Amino acid sequence: MSGLPPCPQCSSEYTYEDGAMLVCPECAHEWSRDGAAADDARVWKDAHGNVLQNGDAVTVIKDLKVKGSSSVVKVGTKVKNIRLVEGDHDIDCKIDGFGSMQLKSEFVKKA
Repeated sequence: MSGLPPCPQCSSEYTYEDGAMLVCPECAHEWSRDGAAADDARVWKDAHGNVLQNGDAVTVIKDLKVKGSSSVVKVGTKVKNIRLVEGDHDIDCKIDGFGSMQLKSEFVKKA
């Protein structure tokens, strides 16, 4: 046993040191020993730099085309009770008249 911490991404115990970095050979994730806890705390921000949290209300700042439909989510549409998720579209929500959707945080502002 090497005494190195397991990979924070896949929990593999086969991590190794590469200079100042720790590396996981199974998922190729790299992190520093000092910043291992800092990677876990992701911060979501809106278009104006305000920090978003689960349950916030946001307003759409740009007309957004709905994929697979001819509908458009108009500027000024208010979305309540958002849920933040990992990925490219990082806001999971329900919009009246459209249903469940995922939005990018760069197209909303905190209400």
